[in-house]
Amino acid sequence: MNAAELLKRYFGYDSFRKGQKDVIDAILSGRDALAVMPTGSGKSICYQVPALLLPGITLVISPLISLMQDQVKSLNEAGIHAAFINSSLTETQIAKALALAARGTYKIIYVAPERLESAGFLEFALHANISMVTVDEAHCISQWGQDFRPGYLKIVDFIQRLPVRPVVSAFTATATEEVKRDIEVVLRLDDPKAVVTGFDRENLYYRVEYASGKQKDKFVMDYISGHPGESGIVYCATRKNVDELCEKLRAQGIPVAGYHAGMDNRTRKDSQDDFIYDRVQVIVATNAFGMGIDKSNVRYVIHYNMPQSMENYYQEAGRAGRDGGDAQCILLFAVQDIIINRFLLEQKIFEGMDEEEIYRMRQRDARRLRTMEEYCRITSCLRNYILSYFGEKADSPCENCGNCHQEYETVDLTADARWVVNCVAETKGRYGRKTVIGALRGSKSARLLEIGADAYRSYGVLEHRSEKELRLLIEQMLSEGYLYETEGDYKVVRMGDISGLRDENTHVCIKKVKDREAAQKKKEKKSGVGASLTDEGGQLFERLRQLRFEIASEEHVPPYIIFADRTLTDLCVRLPRDQQELLEVSGIGERKAQKYGRRFLDEIAEFLTEHPGTILSVVTVGTGAERSPKRKRKEAFYLNPEDAEKFPYRESCYISEMKDRLNEICSADFVKKVTISVIWDYLVETGLTMEEQREGRFYKVPTEKGRQMGIRMVDKVSQRGTEYQLPMYSEQVQRLVVEHFVRPGTKSGL
Repeated sequence: MNAAELLKRYFGYDSFRKGQKDVIDAILSGRDALAVMPTGSGKSICYQVPALLLPGITLVISPLISLMQDQVKSLNEAGIHAAFINSSLTETQIAKALALAARGTYKIIYVAPERLESAGFLEFALHANISMVTVDEAHCISQWGQDFRPGYLKIVDFIQRLPVRPVVSAFTATATEEVKRDIEVVLRLDDPKAVVTGFDRENLYYRVEYASGKQKDKFVMDYISGHPGESGIVYCATRKNVDELCEKLRAQGIPVAGYHAGMDNRTRKDSQDDFIYDRVQVIVATNAFGMGIDKSNVRYVIHYNMPQSMENYYQEAGRAGRDGGDAQCILLFAVQDIIINRFLLEQKIFEGMDEEEIYRMRQRDARRLRTMEEYCRITSCLRNYILSYFGEKADSPCENCGNCHQEYETVDLTADARWVVNCVAETKGRYGRKTVIGALRGSKSARLLEIGADAYRSYGVLEHRSEKELRLLIEQMLSEGYLYETEGDYKVVRMGDISGLRDENTHVCIKKVKDREAAQKKKEKKSGVGASLTDEGGQLFERLRQLRFEIASEEHVPPYIIFADRTLTDLCVRLPRDQQELLEVSGIGERKAQKYGRRFLDEIAEFLTEHPGTILSVVTVGTGAERSPKRKRKEAFYLNPEDAEKFPYRESCYISEMKDRLNEICSADFVKKVTISVIWDYLVETGLTMEEQREGRFYKVPTEKGRQMGIRMVDKVSQRGTEYQLPMYSEQVQRLVVEHFVRPGTKSGL
């Protein structure tokens, strides 16, 4: 039996997902592997399938007791013999498990890293035929990872002590390039096959909502009430938030479980089980919850507070939509969140590190916190920001996140931007954003009066602007290089390259939310794997879900281990009539079809008898019912051939004029507008322009090649009498730019 046949027989899937086969083939060829794959992409398949084909035992090292238990239950349900060894077992139970393993009963054994040094386990390992050691949550081995665990360093010593080195495979969902290199080096992987499938989970809808205090409580209560029957996680930064929010939700009649490290083990276990077994639909928890939870049908994750890092956020938000169905990831942001997180990071204890290492760790944590703050404040695509952080470049906005669906209006604040520059100059670059904004708005705080800000020429000149507007303006000026911020615990704002502001054609604009209520309506949409079902199909789905719950209670396993929600949806779409048709349903293998198939077939048949001729789905079998539809994104800017003929060429023009004319003549549908930066990047790529550094500032200038093509610098004088220069572009360069944007294959003869 080959890998594809095993996948269908035991797991019920017809084909491998992206990256899975590459990893499996590498392992089966005897090569080490390192896979960075997002949550819900099927990492476990990458080592479970080859484990069944390799001659010996596969050890899966994981720090997560819950994950081990879930995975072993799922494997045994699928007809694969597996076991776990961790602190939840007695020594007698561990000895029995190892004895059965020695006799070849188990192909896969999950083990906690601290067990690797125990005498009993080491004795077993030294005499067993171990074909592969799999390291799950591999980022835990890197001190640069968000969840460094010193115990993971024992893995290397353990592998070295084995009589024959097995294949070593490592898996993680969150790893920057730095962490990825660390994993490879620390684990001493031998020429590993590295597979990075990307961090984009298209079924997740990211959004940020500004809310504080009681607004957060109201949002959470309204959202949960508006999504009855859906499983969700609400993450809070502190135990106090968890307890208070749980109390408020229960007072509203919402069944909810709470989870944090301050609870005793029994209470935490009961809360976790209530959520996993669908006895409650919502759990409110600190980040102590969720590691290793394999619940596939979580439809939303709400962050009541901003997390401390993008790694944490991506991992926690990623617990939504593991079944591939649409899910919401909502972050409720307030300035107070930053203060709370700074306090929590200050209390963080670093064990086994010297002062220099601790300093570096604190600097890293501060940078990560600033990244999260920036994520919460941006008006551009949220998904692209996440992808960019993890080193992935997106071609265009996703058109499927809160910011892409938000309605914004562009406000020209060029005159205000010049006053910001004036204020920064008057502070002599000694203060941060808060002080600059306070001075411009004419705040009478003791601190501003103490430093003499009330004597600035810029003091109070922008009192008509809100604090939020000025914050957005400063962020825009930072992104465009007019200002920059220093590193360190106390960041101060200083002058960047302000030469562009002297050009009367330069505009500094911010985006403001236009109509929040209208935008909110656009955001809300039917979510989940059942989105392809009609109302009648939804009724059948609920009946199948109730049947699944009854079977899970009988078997003492979580419902999603019987069948995932996605499988129930496919049952509603395909409406199988016998065992053979049942095996065509995504997620149903031979063992589960034999064990549970008859009861589900009977339930479907009974429903169809009660509702003859009813249309249950808007999806036709064979069109990929198990996949979420691809969302159309705006294409990168391009021109049609007839557009190019309309360009009004001049002897010379500024780049801003080129940009405006290109956008005016473009007749292509559903394309993004071209920007100055896109044109500039092209001119740099072609070797016509460059950025030249002088006295710490960068200036845009032509190269020698650019000068030969007619790009020239023009002297300008600002209204205040300051002299500066701007490049102007010849007709030859204008034609080159236009030709570049004509869609390939349809170029006109310019």
